[in-house]
Amino acid sequence: MSDDVATAAAPEKGGMLAWIEKVGNKVPDPTIMFVYLIGIIALLSAALSLANVSVTDDVVVPVPRDEFSQINEHLGGTWSIYDSVTGEPAEVPDYIVEERTFEVRNLLSVEGARFFFTSFVDNFAGFGVVAVVLIAMAGVGVSEHAGMMGALIRSVVRTAPRKWLATILIAVGVISSVATDAGYLILVPLAAAAFLTVGRHPLAGLAAAFAAVGAVFGVNVLITPSDSMLTEVTNGVLSAAGMETIEVTQNYYFAIVSSIVLTVVVLLVTVFVTERRLGTYDRSELAADGVEEQVDAAAEARGLKFAAWALLGFVVVVAALTLPPGAPLRDPETGAIIGTTPFMSSLVFLISLAFLVCGIAYGRGARTLVGGSPVVGAIAKTFGSLGGLLVMFLMIAQFIALFSWTNLPTVAAVSAAELLQQADVPAIVLLLAFILVIVVLDFILPGLVPKWVIFAPVFIPIFASLDVAPQTLLAAYRVGDSPVNVLTPLMVYLPFMVTVARRYKKDTGIGTIIALMLPYALWILATWTVLFAAWFALGIPWGPGSPVGMS
Repeated sequence: MSDDVATAAAPEKGGMLAWIEKVGNKVPDPTIMFVYLIGIIALLSAALSLANVSVTDDVVVPVPRDEFSQINEHLGGTWSIYDSVTGEPAEVPDYIVEERTFEVRNLLSVEGARFFFTSFVDNFAGFGVVAVVLIAMAGVGVSEHAGMMGALIRSVVRTAPRKWLATILIAVGVISSVATDAGYLILVPLAAAAFLTVGRHPLAGLAAAFAAVGAVFGVNVLITPSDSMLTEVTNGVLSAAGMETIEVTQNYYFAIVSSIVLTVVVLLVTVFVTERRLGTYDRSELAADGVEEQVDAAAEARGLKFAAWALLGFVVVVAALTLPPGAPLRDPETGAIIGTTPFMSSLVFLISLAFLVCGIAYGRGARTLVGGSPVVGAIAKTFGSLGGLLVMFLMIAQFIALFSWTNLPTVAAVSAAELLQQADVPAIVLLLAFILVIVVLDFILPGLVPKWVIFAPVFIPIFASLDVAPQTLLAAYRVGDSPVNVLTPLMVYLPFMVTVARRYKKDTGIGTIIALMLPYALWILATWTVLFAAWFALGIPWGPGSPVGMS
């Protein structure tokens, strides 16, 4: 499908999206906004705690297998467990389901104040996205400083027809969820720059890539680490309930079709909504560091040649560390490469390292980066440009930790689950209501796996009694979880989107990003829900050996 659009069209003025952008941009700086939010949850937690609000729920709990193994070693390796029903030897499960009561904890109490002061440093130190951003941007920073990123974009623009550029970037964005964070940190800035290079609005490229990476996160044409984690949690519940477990491919057919359909949806929204609204880009808004440098064509070609050879060598090294039996990046127990494995856990670092190696090689070939000092300087310059983002992350880390400590997200999730549980309606209506509940909860509890840990023990047995298989519920969960990832302020990469957008539009705020992404979220959710309902009604298997019903 062609994605060409008349970029000379005048931007659409007014309307709901313009109002959202205007109001949203009046919201305080994101860092200050999260300070206010901390104050709000402190007051809310105090009120609900005084009212003795609590919920009781079955939760999936990891079994401390390592501790069991250590105890067994101390006992001389003679300790073992047995099934209490059959009396036969049994293995220690990965997960068990246990009942827990969650009370709203008062952040304004002595205990709350103690947690705030004692955990402040640990909250930021344990906020993994900070390390991910720094590591990912280190390699990209070297490549950008050397000129490789600009050369690569120009090369892509020259070889890929202009009318297919958005399609290619969106498709790569959907697939990039296999590497989780890399799509946000690498593809989104690249997409914005690529659109600018071909004369299209860079914020349209940013929005298209952000939608592909974030709003379609729950599915992929490949098996991702998230699939493995969701399967492990599901099987923990099924095993505890004495039900048959499922495979990691339980939603694979649905994921492939969803990926293709939603790629088209993102493309259509980009062409017919986003670009028409943005109109022609005024290059006078381009920040100084976004100005493209003139590069000698021969030096650029030589640099790209060096980078290509470096990439080939890098791939050979990674293959040697991954493919042979017993290789370091294989799972030490199963030998698997895909799934929850060292290789998949290393993807962000490997991608950053690839950019670093190729950037250095390009710099040597094009003579734009010679010696070790410029490389270190490029990384330092990149880190320096992220200062404002790191301050935002400091407050986001505190908010998320304090919000979780109060148990407010869990209370909200379980309360919503109880409402659905009490509804006496057909399975498809309950499934659609389940999707809407997940959509709402994703605003306050983002993250594909954490919500599933709460919902799986509650809803898998309920839907099983209605002859709805766990893979059907999991497919519905994927539909509800992803679309509003690009809207919630708790999405940890939303401030990064603002940082990238300000290269091209200096007055960009949270409102700008939300106004850009709202049409994507609505169209993706609507299309995906219709696809799910049709799939369920037709009884198409969700994956290999994964029927809609229990039988």
